[in-house]
Amino acid sequence: MKQELRLFFTALQFYTRLPAPSWVGYNPEDMNKATRYLPFIGWIVGSVSAVSLFLGMYCINIPTGILLSMISSILLTGAFHEDGFADACDGFGGGWTKEKILEIMKDSRVGTYAVVSLMLLLGLKFSLLHALTELLPGQFPAILLVFVSAHALSRFMAVTMIFTHQYVRFTDDSKAKPVAEVGSKTTLFIAAIIAIIPLISLFLLLNQPSLLLSLPILYGIKMLLARYFTKWIGGYTGDCLGTTQQVCEIGFYLFTALLWKFI
Repeated sequence: MKQELRLFFTALQFYTRLPAPSWVGYNPEDMNKATRYLPFIGWIVGSVSAVSLFLGMYCINIPTGILLSMISSILLTGAFHEDGFADACDGFGGGWTKEKILEIMKDSRVGTYAVVSLMLLLGLKFSLLHALTELLPGQFPAILLVFVSAHALSRFMAVTMIFTHQYVRFTDDSKAKPVAEVGSKTTLFIAAIIAIIPLISLFLLLNQPSLLLSLPILYGIKMLLARYFTKWIGGYTGDCLGTTQQVCEIGFYLFTALLWKFI
């Protein structure tokens, strides 16, 4: 049990800005095993985002609530995944060889592709969340589970990429190197269970079996992204994992909004 707590707190301190107990420390060998709790980090971020949404929505209005929700998730994670998305957009947008793409993604400077892509990503996220709050007026449990499911499942899709594709940046200064070591099937199984629980709860709450279609859809998005990454650089990097999380999160919001609007 103590070992599992260590792995959870390792994930917490790596993927969020929340503090971990001093006894946890840092062990690179724990990083890959800790990915089993990455979907649970999604539970935390999704819950805080949903609470922020409802506080802002009921105290002021829906747009304010959505902005507070987005701000809270960014503050909680330190824009960890958004940064990866931005770097990947710069790299794949501005590079035409594997070496150039990897070089640009490693550059701390932000280019036009990153700025424009982040604006469009956050704008689309705002629009989809606004639509969901109008389609589910006053249904806090349902919206809470939508948030938690989106954050948990999108992180799980990033975890699956570690097991299905090759990491391409094994340099000493790579932050994702310890994470990218292929782990045991137990880690993948635990991550899957944690990721699916909120979705099943949402399905039972709303009696909407079609929600389960989000699983193959998100996995399909992940595979398309992985195919694109592999085509250009032969695999994935940490920035590619962040991109996968962000795109799959948006994909879940889009699928859910379409489901409630037309079914």
